[in-house]
Amino acid sequence: MVTTAKVLMIQGSSSSVGKSLLVTALCRIYARRGIRVAPFKAQNMSNNAAVCADGSEIGRAQALQAAAARIEPAADMNPVLIKPEADSRSQIILMGRPWQTLEAKTYYEKKTILWGHVTQSLDRLRAAYDLVFIEGAGSPAELNLKRGDIVNMAVACYAHSPVLLVGDIDRGGIFAQLLGTLWLLEPEERALVRGFLINKFRGDLSLFEEGIQILEQKGKGPVLGVIPYLRGLSLPDEDAVSVEAASRAAQPASPSQTDIAILALPRIANFDDFDALRVEPGVHVRHVDSVSQFGKPHAIIIPGTKSTIADLDWLRQTGLADSIIDFAMNGGVVVGICGGYQMLGQAIHDPIHVESQNDSIQGLGLLPIVTTFAQQKATYQVCARILNFESQAGEMIEGYEIHLGRTQSQNPWLEIVSRNGEQVRVPDGSVSSNGKIRGCYLHGLFHNDSFRQVWLKNLGWQGEAASQSARFQESLEKLADAVEGALNMDLLEKIIWEN
Repeated sequence: MVTTAKVLMIQGSSSSVGKSLLVTALCRIYARRGIRVAPFKAQNMSNNAAVCADGSEIGRAQALQAAAARIEPAADMNPVLIKPEADSRSQIILMGRPWQTLEAKTYYEKKTILWGHVTQSLDRLRAAYDLVFIEGAGSPAELNLKRGDIVNMAVACYAHSPVLLVGDIDRGGIFAQLLGTLWLLEPEERALVRGFLINKFRGDLSLFEEGIQILEQKGKGPVLGVIPYLRGLSLPDEDAVSVEAASRAAQPASPSQTDIAILALPRIANFDDFDALRVEPGVHVRHVDSVSQFGKPHAIIIPGTKSTIADLDWLRQTGLADSIIDFAMNGGVVVGICGGYQMLGQAIHDPIHVESQNDSIQGLGLLPIVTTFAQQKATYQVCARILNFESQAGEMIEGYEIHLGRTQSQNPWLEIVSRNGEQVRVPDGSVSSNGKIRGCYLHGLFHNDSFRQVWLKNLGWQGEAASQSARFQESLEKLADAVEGALNMDLLEKIIWEN
């Protein structure tokens, strides 16, 4: 086994303790020191995916970490991506490509095949870089799942990697989180844990000095840092937990704000499409999952989804479908992205039963399009020319495609001119006769500054123009500065380079 790169693994006491952002921070900290650094997560479960330059899919978090490391994302950084389609069924993306759709109970039977790809990917990264930061998933102490582990301590043991264990102090129970996880590990696994990280701390750090001493005494290892609770970062979230929380906590917009309602679909995908809207001053973005939350927005967005037909059925069951149609019929602005675009059409055909047992299902009927599902998945980084949108006609925009459906449109408003670097001429999208309803397959549409700002101004927004890419880089630097300032970097250096 060729192993040139040093490794450090970040594991957590549970999901959502901040592992992804900490790896992102570490990638940027070491990239700006001139170290060739790369991220790695053996197995990720998320419908928030990114498309690499060769069309392969990986988790959005690993693409973010690659950007922090100032390198291009690649399938080796996330060899196994699980994209849930239902409560116990998921599509498995293996080395960036659709592999199988499996029930949860059969997934673990595939461990031998998946483990081979995991180890080969890690070996390739270690041969190409100086330092690889490895991210775990969930908790390494899920005892009933350890036989099928290919992402936590199995990877650490394979790579002989030192491990830092992260806990979320904001949710409480930090001692049980960290010490309980440590003590449930096997002796050889426990020996790899070289210290603790405490994340999302609020308040006066001096009040937790005794807590640090207790952790170090009982855990027999150092606390390398207490990272503050960070706000105002314009960075994508890894999974839909943030969407669910936002839906529960949705507040009405003030009269001076531009109110945008995004449908909180049960199987929402690529929800970071709207991060650029959320951080614009004077724009209020809220996630809606019931008619009672619908209100009177300036615009409605139907986002992407892993299961278009199932989520369209959910819209009808909740009454939100009728609310959307009424809103549109009364001159409201509606945008559909990917699966949301498909829902806006006249019909969705599924002749080979990709998503359901129905041959066809009626759409919302707001755009003159018909979608037919196919087996082959489209995954492209794209550049498109705007054909029809206010003063933007002729402007170029960028984004990416991830979809199964092929949509026939009589009135496209975009023309895709390149896919994964190859020149093409592919019409995309559809727009209503009054220009108020439009959809397309282009994820990342609203990250294009000029398009986003013209679209918002058509809603009455009067904010100042800002660059999403500049905000993104500023957030990466802010994150790296905060984490570097909170860490014992001298001790971290010893753990990494003297291992």
